[in-house]
Amino acid sequence: MAAPSAPSAPSGLPFHPWDPAFVADPYPAYAELRARGRVLYYEPSDQWLVPHHADVSALLRDRRLGRTYQHRFTHEDFGRTPPPPEHEPFHVLNDHGMLDLEPPDHTRIRRLVSKAFTPRTVERLKPYVHRLANDLVAALVEAGGGDLLTDVAEPLPVAVIAEMLGIPESDRSQLRPWSADICGMYELNPSEETARRAVRASVEFSDYLRELIAARRREPGEDLISGLIAAHDEGDRLTEQEMISTAVLLLNAGHEATVNATVNGWWALFRNPDQLAALRADHSLIPSAVEELMRYDTPLQLFERWVLDEIEIDGTTIPRGAEIAMLFGSANHDPEVFTGPERLDLTRRDNPHISFSAGIHYCIGAPLARIELAASMAALLERAPALTLAAEPERKPNFVIRGLKGLSVEVG
Repeated sequence: MAAPSAPSAPSGLPFHPWDPAFVADPYPAYAELRARGRVLYYEPSDQWLVPHHADVSALLRDRRLGRTYQHRFTHEDFGRTPPPPEHEPFHVLNDHGMLDLEPPDHTRIRRLVSKAFTPRTVERLKPYVHRLANDLVAALVEAGGGDLLTDVAEPLPVAVIAEMLGIPESDRSQLRPWSADICGMYELNPSEETARRAVRASVEFSDYLRELIAARRREPGEDLISGLIAAHDEGDRLTEQEMISTAVLLLNAGHEATVNATVNGWWALFRNPDQLAALRADHSLIPSAVEELMRYDTPLQLFERWVLDEIEIDGTTIPRGAEIAMLFGSANHDPEVFTGPERLDLTRRDNPHISFSAGIHYCIGAPLARIELAASMAALLERAPALTLAAEPERKPNFVIRGLKGLSVEVG
């Protein structure tokens, strides 16, 4: 990625990820990008933007691209500058998680972790998820309203993934701040202050998990961390750093998208009262509503890949060493795939959105995220049927991870 600074001059493209107006509503600009072509070079971040659904979907499965290049090349071989030494704690943590690994390491770790996300295991979590969602919404109703973000959207998925990992309830308040600081590094050209916060959170989170792993070695439980330790002891190779990075990845990925999908989704419903009325009248729409809201305002707007071997897109050669930025938000609004993509339609049946990615890096927790989103939506519809917006929300300045600073509601 380019040096950590915002661009000082426009790129000539209708793509302005540091502009609050663009961040508030990037979808009209995406339509312009799609009209400009299938691949567009964006100098401020030194990336090739890919805005069309067909191309994004194909490239997510293309093995000539990778989340990392270090399994094949050094930084120098690849024509890239190594990250600054002071950022090392973040990169050590990030680079040992399966999201940023390629086979065979990715395959090995994903195989172990997938045992915790089998359909049967996820199905067994349903009663716990629904009970927790109902408890959180009941507290919101009793208070007469509150912040949907902090009262329901955040605590639900954080508690679920922390429960799976075996993180004690008394320690869970630290998880969301650590995660937020680490995820800041996934924005385009993060600032030095963002990097400092990410490094500090990486160190603190890693130290905490190192102690937790040591405790689980002494006294194993039924949690995922104990399971990873057992798998290692039984011969499946998994280093302590890989355990730490896997736990952090599962915590970050296991709640970040769900939190933002919840508040983005309800904000979209409040802006489309006809669709909210239809959902209130027919709760059987919840499954299709979850999919449509994930498509309509995509929680992860951009996903990056390195070009490991030269590729060609629509006559444009993308050389080895380049970086591709796949625009999920644009792909999910591509009229070649979605009829009336700018319209929120909770009855939409043909909905091949790519909000959970695709290929070998398809979100391992997607089934659990769907259960969490459906559970909180059902609880709010049933227990707060007259839920209304209490104040216009403010959007976070982040572009890549799209969310709100809060969503103030009243229960009526």
